This record gives sequence, structure tokens and C-alpha cells, in this order.
Amino acid sequence: MGTPTTSGTIDEKSPSSSDVSPETADAALASNGNVIDDGLQRGLKNRHLQMIAFGGVVGASIWYGTGSAIAYSGPVGALICFIIIGIDVYFVMQSLGEMTTLFPVQGAFIELAGRFVDPALAFSLGVNYWYAWVTNIANDYNNISLIMGLWTDAVPPYVWIIIFWVGFQCSSLLGVVVYGEMEFWLACWKLLCVVGGFLVAILINTGAIGGTYIGFRYWRDPGAIANGISGFGRTFVLAAVYYSGTEMLALTAAESRNPARDLPRAIRQTFYRILVIFLGLVFFAGIIVASDEPGLLTATSKSAQSPWSIAFAHAGWAAGGNLVNVVMITAQLSSVNSAIYVASRALAALAARGRAPAFFAKTTKNGVPVNAIVFSNALGLLALLNIAATPGKVFTYLITISGDATFIAWAMIGVTHIRLRRAWVRQGRGVEELPYKAFLYPYGAWFVVALNVFLVFISGYEVFVGGFHAVDFVFSYVVIAIFVVLYVGWKVVKGTKIIGPDEADLVTGRREYPTGDVQDGDSEKASVPWYVMVKRFVFS
Repeated sequence: MGTPTTSGTIDEKSPSSSDVSPETADAALASNGNVIDDGLQRGLKNRHLQMIAFGGVVGASIWYGTGSAIAYSGPVGALICFIIIGIDVYFVMQSLGEMTTLFPVQGAFIELAGRFVDPALAFSLGVNYWYAWVTNIANDYNNISLIMGLWTDAVPPYVWIIIFWVGFQCSSLLGVVVYGEMEFWLACWKLLCVVGGFLVAILINTGAIGGTYIGFRYWRDPGAIANGISGFGRTFVLAAVYYSGTEMLALTAAESRNPARDLPRAIRQTFYRILVIFLGLVFFAGIIVASDEPGLLTATSKSAQSPWSIAFAHAGWAAGGNLVNVVMITAQLSSVNSAIYVASRALAALAARGRAPAFFAKTTKNGVPVNAIVFSNALGLLALLNIAATPGKVFTYLITISGDATFIAWAMIGVTHIRLRRAWVRQGRGVEELPYKAFLYPYGAWFVVALNVFLVFISGYEVFVGGFHAVDFVFSYVVIAIFVVLYVGWKVVKGTKIIGPDEADLVTGRREYPTGDVQDGDSEKASVPWYVMVKRFVFS
């Protein structure tokens, strides 16, 4: 990163204070209160990084969303969609691992897109990624109103939204170290809840709870796959939204004490945790409720229940839904905080480079981008749209916008990675010099680009089935139009050009690491006992 100017922007041509060894950086941090030159703190440890990503993606909506996925595409169709998106995310994380260990800069892949592709892309991608997370914030508040509405309908949904909005506004201003600790312990609690959800599903399915053996009955009737290609399109979007957040590790690189040591490990372990958890939740939801269960959340729902709440009711223990509600509302505590964190850091990074008003780059003495936080969280009040529409419809619209924006972001991560590697080789650097090498490059990166471009167009296929639906069409494809307009508009106004591999900046923000400080994307330490691997998977 460059040196901040008095206006809050950063001189892109100035020498990088991050282009130093980890030892030198740690010494500087110790003498500077862990506040780095962009105003942010480097206070996040390895355990924080892993649990931030885990906590951010495993929110209350996943307990509803698994039911939505099953309702849209059936139990096996939902599993297929989550597996495909899981493979997609794996290669996205490999690309991010290579880029952000080399350049742990504020804004991560957003900033690097401007450096290696086109400054106009950094602007459009940054705004795209920011409003993806703003819609996540709004969707989380909408989910809170859904959850609380299952306990009482005496309080209007907007009251719950405003109450929780105030609480999260206060907690998000406490600083990154406090935030990291909160996320760590809340995420640990959520991990226990997920394991408990697996066990409860097994007990219900086998008849230990309820007395009736279910087995794979619902895979035969009403069936393993539902609604054809339109159902797959909707579930792909759902899966993308729930996996989105794994890439937030890249944004924490600028606030990590040792990106080379912490990021590769966090990327690998967090991905596997999330993959197992999501596939597990979808699988178990699909064996305890039918895809045509009317209580599952769809676009027409005024209220909805988690598959676990429905299964408890079918098993004769309707009060068990209260237990599920407790799990979901506590899960929401960390997912909203994570969404605010990512949205505010994305906006602050845009402002720091002059791509948004400098006002949003301002940080407190504790390194908190206060203006970016307040503004991003304020837009989360879009959840109040559920006053005019049903919460289920609002859920569908916000998920669609967030999912499409996520596909675009992932595709551009692949493009940026390809351009970075091309510049690295063209300027005479050896691949062996990279502190982290992405697995199966370049095939993995090209797979990311091709798959996500395909998915962003196929996701709205349903609007053309059974007659054209204008409003649904707008929500399905407006994100693409906005992205293109932002890119072309910035390019015309600022006169930017595509960066050639010979002129790309490979110096600013790059950190040098001691040999052996990180591992390649395709390497693992051998001869590790199985019980140590289990311990690392759960706790490290």
C-alpha cells in the first residue's frame, strides 16, 4: 500500500510499506499499535481468519436456505448444485491464495483487478462486491424478522429489523480485534449447532425421535430432482450466496499479522469445513422433509420454517422448533457482523483509491472505517421492503442480486489471477518465487471464469418459463447491466486502459517471505496422524 494522503486517498506510486519481511512488519506493528499505513489494524490471528470466514457464511439463512434448495430442485438436485459450486469455490480460493499472499493489500482482489487488468474493472468489481454484501446485510435482517415472527406476530417485522440494526451498528464499531474474538467464539458455537443438527437429523430419520423410520422415502416420493433446469438455476444462486464469504479471507489479508503463514492454512481448512457443513446440511435436510413440503421457504412464503422445525413437528415434538429458532438467531449474530465487515472494507478500499468518496476511507484511531460501516449498514435497512412485500419474496430478490454479483466477482477473480501470473512470467519472474502456487493453474483459473459466466446467465432461466415475468427478469439480470455500465462509464470518464503484462506493477504492496514460510496449494504435510488432522479440521 502507499502512504495515505491528508484526504484519505493513497499515493499509488509511492513505495510500499508492506514490501518488507514479516519480521520487520511485525516490529513496525508492535511500535505502531498494530495500525498499518492504510489506517486499518493488523490484529487478526490465524484462528480469527478461519472462524471469520466460517461464521460469515454459516448464518441463520442456511437453515432456511437448505429447505429452499430442496423445494426448488429436490434433495439430489440440491446436492448436485452445492457440489458444483463447491468445486467452483475451491478454485476461486486457490486463485485468491496465490494473489493475496503475494500482495496482502487493502481491497485484495478488487485492488489487484485494477493493477493487472484495468482500473475501470477495479471500480466496477469493487462496487459490485460491495452491494453484494449490502444485500447480504439486508437479507440477514430480513431473516431475523422471519425467525422472530415464528415466536410472536404481535411485533411487526420492521420493529425487529430496527432493534437488531441498532445493536449491530454498535458492535461493528468496536474494532477488528474485538470483532475477531466475537466471531471466533460465535463461530465455535455455530459449529457445535451444525454438528447437533446432523445428529438430530439422523435420530429423526431412523425413528429414534418420532418412532417412524424415514430412510430415503422422500427421494422416491415426491422425487430426487424437482423443477428441472429452472430449479437448478435457482439453487445454483442459493449455493453461490451461501458459499460467498469464503473469499472474505482475502479481504482480511491487509489486517492479518502474517498473511504468508495464516492465509494458505485458513483458505484450505475453511474451505473443507464449509464444504462438509453445507453438503451435510443439504443432505440431512433432504432425508427429513419432502421437497413439496408447504412449510419450506419459497418466493410465495409469508412465513417459513427450517426443515428441522418441520421434521420436529412431524415427529410429534412441535416445541423442538423453538430450539431450532434459538440456534438460528444466535447464528445470525455473527453472520451480520461478518457481512458488515466485508461490505465496509470493500467500500473503504474503493475510497482509499479514489474510486469512492474519500469520506469512506476515514478510520478511527483503532483502525475502524467508521463511515464505511455506518453507510453500508444503513443500506441494510433495505430489509424494510418486507413491509410492502412478503418476507419470502424479499428473500428471493435479495438472494438473486447477491448470487449474481457473487458469480461476477468470482469470474473476475479468475481473470485477475490469469493476468497477474502472465505479468509475473513476462517480467522475468519465476513461478518458484511465488509464496503460494495455485493448484492446477491455469486450468483451475479458466474453469472459474467459464463456469461463473455461464452461471450468471443461467441463473435467471426461470423467468422465461411459463411466460415472461418482467419484474423477475429485472432482478435476475440487473446486476449484469449495472456491472457493465459501471465499467464502461468509469473507463470513458477516467480514460483508463487495459494494463499490459509488461507494465503491470509487481512491486507495490508485495511482501517477501522467508523460504518455507508457506505451502503450495497442492502440498500437504505428510505423516500427520489422523487424530491430529481431525483436531486441526475442527479447532485450528
